[in-house]
Amino acid sequence: MHKFFAYISRMKYITRWSLMRNSVSENIQEHSHMVAVLAHALGVIRRDVFQKECSPDACAAAALFHDAAEIFTGDLPTPIKYHTPAIRDAYRQVEAEATEKLLDMLPGELRPAYSPLLREEDQDVKRIVKAADKLSAYIKCLEELEAGNNEFGDAATETLEALRGMEMEEVSWFLDHFAEAFGLTLDGLQRG
Repeated sequence: MHKFFAYISRMKYITRWSLMRNSVSENIQEHSHMVAVLAHALGVIRRDVFQKECSPDACAAAALFHDAAEIFTGDLPTPIKYHTPAIRDAYRQVEAEATEKLLDMLPGELRPAYSPLLREEDQDVKRIVKAADKLSAYIKCLEELEAGNNEFGDAATETLEALRGMEMEEVSWFLDHFAEAFGLTLDGLQRG
């Protein structure tokens, strides 16, 4: 019996943003779906707007699994995860071991297909997924602010600065064309 997909299914039990008061809670399964949607979009923008080589499908697939190791590690809040280089490096090692544990749960015939996704081997795809992950965090901040939760004000500012600092034209293009809509109410979305 192989348990890989049963563990993947448990992503829904890992809550994000644990140090902040949330209007709407978010788990890593929901988050991974949104990151996949955004990674796909960034890939399409890179390919179709900027005429650069990119596989949006590869970006979406990698994004679906980008936080899979958190099934074992939980979601360590960013201020803790990156507090010192030693903590960051130790956490990366723990994530790497959790990734290997997941891969070991697959039949040998499937490991070659999932290994590049879980290990984030393609550096171009990894960069797009990282941007989509950050973009997802920014969108979460905007949605929380729209719900009247000022707890996310500083996080929104810092995350937007980090996104702009990535100097990725597909990220800037997405922000310029789509970001404002995430701050709208349902009625605002339905108006022209």
